[in-house]
Amino acid sequence: MSKVLEQLDQILEQRKNESADSSYVASLYAKGLDKILKKVGEESVETIMAAKDNDNEHLVYEIADLWFHTLVLLAHKNLSSSEVLIELERRFGLSGLEEKAQRTE
Repeated sequence: MSKVLEQLDQILEQRKNESADSSYVASLYAKGLDKILKKVGEESVETIMAAKDNDNEHLVYEIADLWFHTLVLLAHKNLSSSEVLIELERRFGLSGLEEKAQRTE
């Protein structure tokens, strides 16, 4: 599954060098961080609404949009999905309460 994320990371990086007229992602990059954050927020709300509607197919669709736009955000900040995966791996074996306590120390 991480191959898909790796491929998306590569494509998102390539889009940084493309014209805003030729690519949706390039147009987001051209509009800047505020536009990307707005899209992440919109997709978050749509994900919540799909979950409340108990429509699992729609929920998966919206989560895919949310994940995609968070990947755009990561790429815009010169980060990659692998850094998120490393953080998730770090959390294995920790209880949620333990992990939260480590963040506040």
